[in-house]
Amino acid sequence: MEVDLIIHNARQLVTCSSNGKAKKGRQMQDIGIIENGAVAVKDGVIAAVGKSDKVLREFKAENAVDANQQVICPAFVECHTHLVFAGNRLDEFELKIKGADYLEILEAGGGILSTVKKTHEACLAELVEQSQKRLDKMLELGVTTCEVKTGYGLNLETELKMLDAIAELDKIHPIDIIPTFLGAHAVSPEFKGREDEFINLICEEMLPVIADVRKCELNFKGTFKNKPFFVDVFCEKNAFNLEQSKKVLLAAKGLGFGLKAHVDEFTNLGCARFAIENGATSIDHLDATSEEEIALLAKSKTIGVITPTVNFNFGSCEFADARKMIDAGCAIALSTDFNPGSAPCPSLPFAMAIACRYQKLLPSEALNAVTINAAFAVGWSEKIGSIEVGKQADILVLDTNDYRQIAYEFGSNAVEQVIKKGKLIIDKNE
Repeated sequence: MEVDLIIHNARQLVTCSSNGKAKKGRQMQDIGIIENGAVAVKDGVIAAVGKSDKVLREFKAENAVDANQQVICPAFVECHTHLVFAGNRLDEFELKIKGADYLEILEAGGGILSTVKKTHEACLAELVEQSQKRLDKMLELGVTTCEVKTGYGLNLETELKMLDAIAELDKIHPIDIIPTFLGAHAVSPEFKGREDEFINLICEEMLPVIADVRKCELNFKGTFKNKPFFVDVFCEKNAFNLEQSKKVLLAAKGLGFGLKAHVDEFTNLGCARFAIENGATSIDHLDATSEEEIALLAKSKTIGVITPTVNFNFGSCEFADARKMIDAGCAIALSTDFNPGSAPCPSLPFAMAIACRYQKLLPSEALNAVTINAAFAVGWSEKIGSIEVGKQADILVLDTNDYRQIAYEFGSNAVEQVIKKGKLIIDKNE
């Protein structure tokens, strides 16, 4: 059979195959290695996976690439980012070094609100230009699918501008983008002391408009019509309390959105349980999640997303207890939480390195956490996250003969080639 591309002679073809289910507990150690493996691609879709001699015997391609005993693995899925924003927070970086914490900076009008101001002031073209450069860095580091949240608008006009930027990036950039509306990221300064009114604005005015544009082919260039679309909320002290968060999630659920929730980053307010019970696709951060909630997460289809780059950026030695979660049977994904304040890090390999050292993930668990489980965390597991027949051919060739090198050699980038939908996008050999 003629195909478009064959990559063969991989010392390790790491498939991360999962048979349609997120990997939980001990399953997270299974990354599906095929020694001397090969993958065949036709029309941007994986046509065959197996031993090199078998694939080469059954398939032919003018474009046959010898992996030279290197590693082939699924491209990375970045499942939690705040990538679209204007400006930077370099001044706050110095304040944090001097001892100021996240909530102190937020209470002083900094943090999220300083980025909100800059994002309000930026035009659409500026947002796209700045964010495209961030995506370029992620692509070089192996990411081919990226979830991107709004949340630096805090009013309908700027939140829609952010969605326009996300849609434009999805159109012009090789990385597939999964959109999330995070209107409930922080309380708008105009509503300080009137937080319930702001929540009502989100639920009664913003969400219905977002739901309409999501369904309309003429808005956002039709980009979001056939992709998962989520609504998120930040349930935390100095952000939104449990009752406010419940209201946002229930309103979003009623309009047909997928659900995500920032929970337990600093304090446990009980939103993890509520989100899980209402079918959230993911709950994210989980630093203060209780044992009872961990047990509930393990029994659910919800993915727990850990973000160790945040703790690293804060100079903290306290991390979400991902080891306990995996041992309890949870499906865990891993993200950089890329954002200008708490995690200005575009590198999933570096997030893997931190998770292995401080959260005691094995390299196999970390790799599953940035591929197949991350694909489940963005609701697109049927298309991405593993090297399986019928899935989109998003593949990495690594400059190593052992996948563990990704997390072992921290601070470097083992990605040599990035293949997106069967096309070579990045080639460091050229």
